[in-house]
Order: sequence, then structure tokens, then C-alpha cells
Amino acid sequence: MADRERQTVFVTVGTTCFDALVMAVDSPEVKNALLQKGYTNLLIQMGRGTYVPSKGSGDATLQVDHFTFSPSIADNMRTASLVISHAGSGSIFETLRLAKPLIVVVNEDLMDNHQSELAEELAERKHLFCARPQTLGETIGAMDLGTLVPYVPGDTKPVVTLINKFLGFPVD
Repeated sequence: MADRERQTVFVTVGTTCFDALVMAVDSPEVKNALLQKGYTNLLIQMGRGTYVPSKGSGDATLQVDHFTFSPSIADNMRTASLVISHAGSGSIFETLRLAKPLIVVVNEDLMDNHQSELAEELAERKHLFCARPQTLGETIGAMDLGTLVPYVPGDTKPVVTLINKFLGFPVD
């Protein structure tokens, strides 16, 4: 692999069970789409799921590995070239703060899925790409990382000042 730069895709489902996402990234369609985009490694954090992905791909040029949990996935996110994540707000905003390209995959099996609203709004603002497990391969194939707009967190100071005034605390 000396002639190709390592390009890692990190997949996270958080602490939940999201077998549909793990199965999607384990599919030949998604693996081939990742290869076509130049990715060389696929690391899957599979959480509480029961589906165990294969460690190889049909084409041996995509190196695949997986694990269930880790004390911290921050290093995995930091070293990733692309993050594919469930729609949890913590994972989304941590990835955006690291300025990593992100595909959020919505878990349609959740009741009252407010997470999809967050993912779809951020996708509309071009901070990330949004997919469903069944559309992930198509999303990867069509994604153009150059269209993403960096996420800039809002300034919380005015809100903190307002709350402090309301509670009668001194305001700086």
C-alpha cells in the first residue's frame, strides 16, 4: 500500500443497535462505491448490534475491520478521511467540529425519529450528506466533498448572558 495514501472510512452506530447500517456498509455495493472514491480502509464500530461484518471485501484492496465498543472513538474520528454515522446529535456535532466529511444514516426503525430532522436540516445547509441504509451506496457514489460547507458553531455568549440576567447573576 506504499503507492496509495491511506484513506480511512470510520463508521459509528454509537451505543445503539443499528444492524441495518452495519449491513449496508458491509454490502458489495457500498464497498465498491468506497473503493471508487479512493478509500482504502473501512473501520466499523458496530455497537450493540448482532450482525458481524466480514473482514474482507470482494476486492482485497479495501481493508475492513470492526469492533463493538471503545472507551473513546475520538481518535478514530480524528484520523478518518470520511465518517459514516448514525443520526445521534453527539456524533454529528463531534464530527462536524473536527471538520470531517460526514454521511449521516438515519435509523428509520426508531419511533418519533427527531434525529432525521436534525440530519436533514444539516444536509440542506450542506454541512453533511444524509442517507438511509438502502441509499448509502448511491449517496457515496454521488457525493462531491467539494460541495460541503464547513460547520461553524454558534456563539453561546448572548444566550448565557440572557440566562444569567434572568436568574439575577452578575453579567460580565
